[in-house]
Amino acid sequence: MAQASIRAIGIDPGSRITGIGVVEAQGQKLRHVHSESVRLGTGSLASRLVLLYDRIEEIVGTYQPDVGAIEKVFLASNPQSALVLGQARGSALLAMAQQGLEASEYSALEIKRAVTGTGRATKEQVQHMVRVLLGLSRKPAQDAADALACAICHLHASQGQAEVLHAASVKSRSRRRTTRR
Repeated sequence: MAQASIRAIGIDPGSRITGIGVVEAQGQKLRHVHSESVRLGTGSLASRLVLLYDRIEEIVGTYQPDVGAIEKVFLASNPQSALVLGQARGSALLAMAQQGLEASEYSALEIKRAVTGTGRATKEQVQHMVRVLLGLSRKPAQDAADALACAICHLHASQGQAEVLHAASVKSRSRRRTTRR
């Protein structure tokens, strides 16, 4: 019996460049579907947010992911930068929600740990591991690699949750059988 596949979109939000990556998992096998770094330009914040929203909506429509994942806002030393980044995240979250996608949020530490085994990995290490995990011939751009890593993190977390739920279900059925005897 063939295992069902699940497709995730990962987003690494930024006010100037946002990484977007789509990864498909079938069991333990991961496959690169799409990735890009969306350059939002230097226009007004509102026009950049619209551009980001439209691009995510287009990618979701084209690649039909089942779930979404986005990197959480880190604590920036510049409050203005944190606010702008939060607005980019909001635009991305809205685009996914409008397309009917649930979006899970992960910290940079969680994403790095899921892909490299350590939360202190460098951007280059993340790029390298994303290339290896997806069998790519070359490293993706940093923002795209971070987005792919976010999608991989979510797929790993989802598989872990499914395994825990399955084990709990099996254990529960086993208990019911032994108490009936």
